[in-house]
Amino acid sequence: MKFPDFKIGDLIPDMPIIQGGMAVRISTADLAAAVAEEGGVGLIAATGMSVDELKREIAKARDLTKGIVGINIMFAAREFANLVKAAIDEGIDLIVSGAGFSRDMFTWGKASGVPVVPIVSTPKLAQLSEKLGAAAVVVEGKEAGGHLGTSESMKDLLPKVKAAVKIPVIAAGGIIDGSAIKEAFRLGANAVQMGTRFVASEECNASEEFKRMYLKAEPEDVVLIQSPVGLPGRSIMNSFIRRLFDGDNLKPETCDNCLKKCSRSFCILKALIRSQEGDIENGLVFSGERVGEIKDILPVKEIFKRLLLEMDKAESGV
Repeated sequence: MKFPDFKIGDLIPDMPIIQGGMAVRISTADLAAAVAEEGGVGLIAATGMSVDELKREIAKARDLTKGIVGINIMFAAREFANLVKAAIDEGIDLIVSGAGFSRDMFTWGKASGVPVVPIVSTPKLAQLSEKLGAAAVVVEGKEAGGHLGTSESMKDLLPKVKAAVKIPVIAAGGIIDGSAIKEAFRLGANAVQMGTRFVASEECNASEEFKRMYLKAEPEDVVLIQSPVGLPGRSIMNSFIRRLFDGDNLKPETCDNCLKKCSRSFCILKALIRSQEGDIENGLVFSGERVGEIKDILPVKEIFKRLLLEMDKAESGV
């Protein structure tokens, strides 16, 4: 099938598919490089990493692929500026940022020639991003996993943002198969960003317990919580979330000061690390709304093959 025109700054991916940057240490060099090797855009999740760790991950990705590799980072992270600047120094291809908004990152991107792509949830913020120099915007709807900036569906939000800006628009939220990609293109997206589908990949750095939880999830298991970041977050129900909903005291005894602002209702950094390492009952397992439809863990190459077949079927109406 013919893909929409898609260009981020001077970057022209072969495939209009961006792999979501999922923290903490879910999206690392192996996954980002595997996606880049298939012609998509691979993202390393910088949030929760040290500067040295991020540099090592970027170097590793460069050893594994000559494709397009970027970082994703939350503006809410206290080390935001240091991590972005380190990634630029290491020659990263692009920067994707969400969970807040930074004007400074556009200045840094312009000075270095690195495209900056903010995640937005309103046409107004998309317009501001374009004015400040964004190379593209990711429009993330309520169907996405992790931190959410809207309660509006991607399908409703995407056409509004597309009409408001001239830069490329990347659809995110609820996109797990080729049919959803085709639908996003029909609504005007130049590309899509997929997170949940790539968690269930062999190259993803999540624990096997984390991945199996994805395969076992039912639609009713996917819930919204209030994150200490100050945003709602979509995750899979487990013992940790039941305690949160029951009002148990989950406040940390010590604080790593990983966020610029934090309610300290619980330590999100430690909760994400626990689940990434395999303690899925006492950690936070972020996922998208449609996680229950994923039934297998595949190599990234096979995921891309299936996506292309599904897009072709959607194109032909089979």
